[in-house]
Amino acid sequence: MKLAIISGSHRLESQSERISQFLANRVLELSLFDSVEILSLAGNPLPHWDESIWRGDEQWQARLAPWKQKLKEADALIVVAPEWSGMVPAGLKNFFLLFGTAELGHKPALITAVSAGQGGAYPVVELRTSSYKNCRICYLPDHLIVRHVGQVFTGEDPEGDKHLQDRVDYCLKLLKAYSTGLQHVRESGVVDHKTFRNGM
Repeated sequence: MKLAIISGSHRLESQSERISQFLANRVLELSLFDSVEILSLAGNPLPHWDESIWRGDEQWQARLAPWKQKLKEADALIVVAPEWSGMVPAGLKNFFLLFGTAELGHKPALITAVSAGQGGAYPVVELRTSSYKNCRICYLPDHLIVRHVGQVFTGEDPEGDKHLQDRVDYCLKLLKAYSTGLQHVRESGVVDHKTFRNGM
């Protein structure tokens, strides 16, 4: 089974990307998925959505094709969302405009919010409220919040790191279990995205 991690920060060398890499390494250490791909939004690789995408614009198709392929192949996802002024970055919200049911539908996803301070709850709420409707991504009931991220998994607080890593391991194992279960749902023949194209 394959896992895709969306590193949702536009910034280069961001904490979100560091945490994404930590999660990828941990997945492989625990042998939970056969492969892990980090898809980073650093440097804004995906332009903002515009109407030409609906018209089959060749430049859009060429730009999105590699991302679509990797997302279609994924059995599960982790969405790493930094908190910028209490919000999810625009590039990450844009991601959910560009990719839909064909890439994300009925696949489990673990939200991992990242905060430089004591925050981190707002990205969780925002993603659960407004990112799933049309793409049908299935967020796990559990999520992760990495607070004071600059000090996490750096060796500064071994006791705190151990507590968070235990939670990380639990959530990653849960994600694997959901990925197995939802694979059956996608293969069941019940899913009908042609008749019911958009969520309610």
